[in-house]
Amino acid sequence: MPSGTAGPTSPELIPRIPGAQNFARIPGRETRNATCPSLEGLDPGCKSGPRPPRGSHATGWVGPTALLCIYGFSSMMRPIEPFLTEFLTGAYKNLTTGQITRQVYPVWTYSSVILLIPVFLVTDLVRYKPVIVLQALVNFLAFLLILVCRGVKCMQFAFFIYGVSSAADVAYFSYIYSLVEPGRYQKVTSYVRAAVLVGYATGALLGQLLVSIAGVALYYLDVVSLVSLGVALLTSLLLPMPRKGLFQRETSHSRSNSGSQDLSMLQAAARYVMGTVRRLVLDCKECYSSIALLFFCVWSATGRCGFYQVVNYVQVLWVSTQPQQNFTAYNGAVDAFTTLSGAAASLVVGHVSVEWSSWGELVLGGFTFLMAGALFLMALTDDIWLSYACFAVFKALYMQLTTICTFQIAKKLRMERLALVFGVNSFVGMALQSVLTAVVINTRSLRLTITTQFFVYASYFGALALLFTARGVYTAVSARRSPANARAERHSHLPEVRG
Repeated sequence: MPSGTAGPTSPELIPRIPGAQNFARIPGRETRNATCPSLEGLDPGCKSGPRPPRGSHATGWVGPTALLCIYGFSSMMRPIEPFLTEFLTGAYKNLTTGQITRQVYPVWTYSSVILLIPVFLVTDLVRYKPVIVLQALVNFLAFLLILVCRGVKCMQFAFFIYGVSSAADVAYFSYIYSLVEPGRYQKVTSYVRAAVLVGYATGALLGQLLVSIAGVALYYLDVVSLVSLGVALLTSLLLPMPRKGLFQRETSHSRSNSGSQDLSMLQAAARYVMGTVRRLVLDCKECYSSIALLFFCVWSATGRCGFYQVVNYVQVLWVSTQPQQNFTAYNGAVDAFTTLSGAAASLVVGHVSVEWSSWGELVLGGFTFLMAGALFLMALTDDIWLSYACFAVFKALYMQLTTICTFQIAKKLRMERLALVFGVNSFVGMALQSVLTAVVINTRSLRLTITTQFFVYASYFGALALLFTARGVYTAVSARRSPANARAERHSHLPEVRG
């Protein structure tokens, strides 16, 4: 689908989760290491970690992780994706850029946001694997329809079922946590994220080499993509079925004491869904009660909205910018370079020694200004190479900033709540993207050109930059004043000395 779509398509990195190593999970309840009485597992005096649970969780994580990584790599190794707009507007499909922009691509945005919540609620109930298989199947069907069908209606249907795939991304990133103990969360997270990044970069680079060097037609890039998606579908069938989901393990003990065994399957499912929704609402209220955490979540959601709106339509901009004759598009090389360089930049951010709690919001504001500037240049320039360079800067900066937000969010939350917050942030971002798409692209009275649309996106990031710069200045000034105020308060309470 459009370059940079979310989920196993998402290039974001999840960093180390502080405190996650101090939790161990056994079926039916959650326990802490007896030597660590701290609620959040962050007691600095605790030296001994939790004992790994016996059974498949301790010994059987390698096989499922390897299969999931193969699935993630194969599902993302799609050489056609960087050239999808060029393929749809070329001789094979003969669609116009207006049809692609206003009638085809928006279907993915709308369908994914509508289906996200139902899929999220069902995923844990059916224990992840069926949703992953469904995702692999609709991925294959979507690109098969793109290959063999013609016309706007058929392309809309292809992008609609691809929205099902995007909504099912939660199963890919949550599946492995239901099979391994929390002490391995960091390791397996890095593996499955790396598989997605390497798969996307490999597909983009392979597509560029086949087009530029071998002269392969775009039609056959879609054929190669289908072969890779077929491998992903077969791999998904080999994944082991978890015994219980993450949320089911949290509530199984309480359900066993409530006599739910006597309920019908439909009643039990409804009760489970209602209990899950109630618990999610309570967790959300507690997670978003911190103002500092809230601002990082706001950038995570709004930044995601703007980023995916840009990457979904950047190919349309490049089609209108590139020379009309005797020009070989380098979309694949740009996608591969920006994905790998952005991932490297994100890793560098994780090793930079900065007081992020004091300066993080100011950093977000400053670099968001640079992202807005890059988009303004993309909208103004007629040089395709300058547009490529600006997009590389834009994507690398986004991946750095989203890593900063992830670190700050992860510091204050446990793994279960971390998954919840990221899910809520993703939903809010997709909902905002749907609104942005409806206003900028599908409003009949506006009929904005692609360059004007990018002016709007640049202004969007400019407004975010102003908001976070103002908030960052306030936070930095408050952090500097706090020690001085504390010292003044201590001096003010000293007893008066009489001579």
